[in-house]
Amino acid sequence: MRHRLKDVAERAGVSVKTVSNVVNGYLHVRPDTRARVEEAIAELNYRPNLSARNLRKGRTGVIALAVPELDIPYFAELARHVVTAAAEHGWTVLIDQTGGGPEQERKVASGIGDHMIDGLIFSPLALTADDLTGLDGMPMVLLGERVDHGPADHVVVDNVAAAREVTAHLIGLGRRRIAAIGSQRTPEGASARLRLAGYTAALADAGIGYDEKLVAPAPAWHRADGAAAMRDLLSSGVRPDAVFCFNDTLALGALRALHEAGLRVPEDVAVAGFDDIEDGRFSIPTLTTVAPDKERIARLAVELLAGRLDGDREAPPRELTAPHRLATRESTTGRP
Repeated sequence: MRHRLKDVAERAGVSVKTVSNVVNGYLHVRPDTRARVEEAIAELNYRPNLSARNLRKGRTGVIALAVPELDIPYFAELARHVVTAAAEHGWTVLIDQTGGGPEQERKVASGIGDHMIDGLIFSPLALTADDLTGLDGMPMVLLGERVDHGPADHVVVDNVAAAREVTAHLIGLGRRRIAAIGSQRTPEGASARLRLAGYTAALADAGIGYDEKLVAPAPAWHRADGAAAMRDLLSSGVRPDAVFCFNDTLALGALRALHEAGLRVPEDVAVAGFDDIEDGRFSIPTLTTVAPDKERIARLAVELLAGRLDGDREAPPRELTAPHRLATRESTTGRP
């Protein structure tokens, strides 16, 4: 049987209003009274009726997370952290895959349906800052690099610094012909451009010239694209001694192509990726990668959204940078 607020009040010997004050976190409750109420809540396994609470606030208790592709492991892992952080607010998370298309992104950014969600955490590929500015003012937090200085709060990773760091790691190992896999020239390729800029800056820092023949494009960032790009590099006569792949799935594909070509990693070619997905910790060899703090990204996004829902929706947008680190593993340093 599901117990009600009245049952808790009777068990604790207090009024229903006092129980409500404790459940809602009001400070002006005597410590001994609060202790009796909390004990009664535990004994009865009482759970607040979040639906009723949300109804009083004019909310659904549901937020949405919209990402381009759920089969990219980075987004799946990020989604898990968003769900965990949202649960601490009593929220349910509706997860949508946009495919990076403008029509679906516009639908999501407009609220999916009438009053279906209270707010949105959104990683767009097609829509620009101008596109988002013209939409309804639903609370929103942006992820990714497509929209810069947009109309909503934004959580980012310093892609240039991270790419510069991992490329410098390869240079520090004595590698000089370092290829890059994942370049994109389309408007949606903002992450690729930033990571290419970091790669180029690290080469310049070391006095190594930029060689366009060592930069391989990838229309998408899947394993097959990484394998195809690596094969193209090898068949063109380019022989890199290291490869920086712009995400880990590209790197996993590149590892496969190098294995098929009879090249050893890292002895012949060192390989590094970006994202620190779980697969890379179990590949052979394990994958050196840039590790964005996905849990921190999720928590920052959820807290920013909570701030908008509970506070000032008119305050200027904030941009917060989540930390990253370089995780060095066997694909660059060899087995210990």
